[in-house]
Amino acid sequence: MLNLVLFGPPGAGKGTQSEKLIAKYQLVHVSTGDLFRAHVKNQTELGQKVSQLLADGELVPDAITIAMLEEEVDKNPEAKGFVFDGFPRTVPQAEELDLFLERKGSNIAGVIALDVNQEELTKRIAERHKVSGRPDDDAEKLKKRISEYFDKTIHVLPYYEAQGKLNKVNGIGEIETVFNDLCAVIDQY
Repeated sequence: MLNLVLFGPPGAGKGTQSEKLIAKYQLVHVSTGDLFRAHVKNQTELGQKVSQLLADGELVPDAITIAMLEEEVDKNPEAKGFVFDGFPRTVPQAEELDLFLERKGSNIAGVIALDVNQEELTKRIAERHKVSGRPDDDAEKLKKRISEYFDKTIHVLPYYEAQGKLNKVNGIGEIETVFNDLCAVIDQY
């Protein structure tokens, strides 16, 4: 099973590249952001819990995030693999993901970090906000989300680096160029 973690700050291109990777490698996309938005929209019990947190640009507690993620993986027992997008955000989440996959007889094949500087991120998300109107893309919440990534989430990378699973890809450039760079890394797994 080919399980990948696609890593990067908000606006790095994880969603765009995930779509292309899913098509090429026939993987299932598990985006915690998409899961949160779906649960909120459908007013599920978990969705009601995360609604205010997302509106405030806060990180959702691990227990809720992991419950949603496990539920989504369990819905796809025939999957050839998964692309985890936006998860894990903390070392405890990474450890929980490893344990969960181990119980299923699987593991993370590799972690790919999309490197994009803050100036480019701000520009990309401003454009995305104009098109999608996502509430978590407004300027103040965006600053908070990017800050969360660089203050907290980035510390997950050494966890995977110690396992020999971390690869970095330049996330700035043409979408197809970034995609080809990602594929070159994935094809080594």
